Amino acid sequence: MKTLVLANQKGGVGKSAVAVQFAYFLALVLNKRVLVIDFDHQRNTTKAIRTGGLATVSAITSSTILKTKTSGIEHADFVLVAGDPELIKMEKQAAEHNAFATNLYTFLASVADQFDVCVIDTNPNPDIRQLASLVVSDFVLSPLQLNQEAIDGIGDLLNHENIGIRKIQATLNKKLQLIGILPNIVEPTPFQRDNFRDLSKAFAKLLIPLENGFAAVKKTTAIPEAQAAGLPVWKLGKTSARDAWSQMRPVFEKIATTMGVEQHA
Repeated sequence: MKTLVLANQKGGVGKSAVAVQFAYFLALVLNKRVLVIDFDHQRNTTKAIRTGGLATVSAITSSTILKTKTSGIEHADFVLVAGDPELIKMEKQAAEHNAFATNLYTFLASVADQFDVCVIDTNPNPDIRQLASLVVSDFVLSPLQLNQEAIDGIGDLLNHENIGIRKIQATLNKKLQLIGILPNIVEPTPFQRDNFRDLSKAFAKLLIPLENGFAAVKKTTAIPEAQAAGLPVWKLGKTSARDAWSQMRPVFEKIATTMGVEQHA
């Protein structure tokens, strides 16, 4: 099982939408066995997948797999471990932080033979939930919006004293691979075009290369509509949804390829 965590230290970047739609792509287009874990107390990933009814919702919630030695899960090809209100309390339980990370590692090891890919959505706060997820994952993807605050936050994403990706790669998880930064909710404004150009110059090695430039997901009404309906964007049956999917699919294919996920679709 390959594990991907979506992580960013800024909220409002559309991270959960990327997590949900990528999970749908893996499960429904590539026919992979997919486990989704929602560690964000806002539970946007949970709400979307639960609404859609396309995945089995586990009886286990995500705080449980941090707090207890949990092993095993429902046998199904597409399973959600939902977020719950207890998640927001976990950072204050400092004495238990090492146990949280160990318990998550143990849980993932116990279900590794059941799934091809695990997708973890994390909260935007630099706390134990994000740290534990980064420590146990193989890959990390970081969606961001093209505003100055988010771009300025790239330094923290890489070099934060507690959960900076480079520190984790050097100490706690040497196998962790940064797939890249994914500009999301991109608008065709001069401001965002300038920011994308500046981002491409300053952080080209962190962006995801495609044949025609760098990967990005444009702003569209179809993606939030798909999230609200709990559906893959390509199943909305609207022109805007087809357009959205035509520009999302190559991005998801590249991410899957980077992760070594076989694609026969």
